[in-house]
Amino acid sequence: MGGTAVVVGGGIGGLAAALGLRRIGWRVRVVERAAVPADAGAGISLHANGLRALEAVGVGAAVRAAARPQYTGGTRTPAGRWLARMDGTLLERALGSPIVGIPRADLHRLLRAALPARCLLVGAAVDTLDLSRPDRVGVPVGDDLLEADLVVAADGVHSRLRGLLFPAHPGPAYGGSTVLRAITGRPVEVRTDFELTWGKGAEFGHIAFADGRAEWHAVLTAPPGVRHADPLGTLRHRFRDWHEPVPSLLAATRPEDVLHHDIHELVTPLPSFTAGRVALLGDAAHAMTPHLGQGACQALEDAATLAAALAGEASVGAALARYDAERRPRAQAVARAARQAGRLGQGLSHPLAVALRNTGLRIAPSRVSARAILRHADWTPPALVRHP
Repeated sequence: MGGTAVVVGGGIGGLAAALGLRRIGWRVRVVERAAVPADAGAGISLHANGLRALEAVGVGAAVRAAARPQYTGGTRTPAGRWLARMDGTLLERALGSPIVGIPRADLHRLLRAALPARCLLVGAAVDTLDLSRPDRVGVPVGDDLLEADLVVAADGVHSRLRGLLFPAHPGPAYGGSTVLRAITGRPVEVRTDFELTWGKGAEFGHIAFADGRAEWHAVLTAPPGVRHADPLGTLRHRFRDWHEPVPSLLAATRPEDVLHHDIHELVTPLPSFTAGRVALLGDAAHAMTPHLGQGACQALEDAATLAAALAGEASVGAALARYDAERRPRAQAVARAARQAGRLGQGLSHPLAVALRNTGLRIAPSRVSARAILRHADWTPPALVRHP
């Protein structure tokens, strides 16, 4: 089955969906609201499931070549005491790949580079759809009307198309935390590939990159909408007594590079990831908190699964029913697990609860932590039949 598709949203999930659809012989246009790709988000970790999905849509080798494997690291206290160690070698033996870290901008560029330039339409907003015909979807873009057999709504956590298709759904809710993050302006010396540090009402982590720079993030328990006149100065004061390399990472950062976003999630699950000839994908379908590092990986799973369903089924309707059946239970389960992980991390504040958690982590063997990662990362894409 071949056809035409319009992907609304040029983020990681939307671009991967376009690649997957082109791989099975579909004609695709990607419509992105931003005139210039923002590539925001600083850095990203990709687990084995995300890498396998990237391989399915044709860019796995390029991403692996640009990324840095995460073999060392773990979770610490603000004083620097290790709570749990990460064994990347164990994960590689179990899954065929360690977790890897890559700047989000680099991942976006690799995904865009794999698409013909004619596929991308930037600086164009899609706020509504023409759903009056059962066999086609009209997509108003400026003064033009694109027509397609399928629309992929990959327009993010605050998806306009989700609100159009599911008007009774309450939409995203504030998750109780805000995140500041950046990539250092120069290479820094870090002794591990990846770390998390849990303090009272705060989490600080870093991802080391292949070029020597590092991404850091600070997740803070705070009311929504709180902003700081000097975000970097605020963080340097907040984390001044935390172990290295936390102060050094902040010292190596330019103030203008700091990003600040409140964390929203779909606490109320969607009743379906599809509506008519529209498939919701990524944050538009299952926005989750970042505490498992699975948000982008789940969007990539969506993209590979959607392409495989469309290649393997006789009709768009049958393919979308398969996509919903395969993706919705898994993605919503991962979202629930991410929410719970946040409650056990920086969300804990009572001293007894923190002490119990820390003791449990310290005495647990490393294979227990590995099993927690394997539970979500051990995923294999469905077979994707490639067509010219």
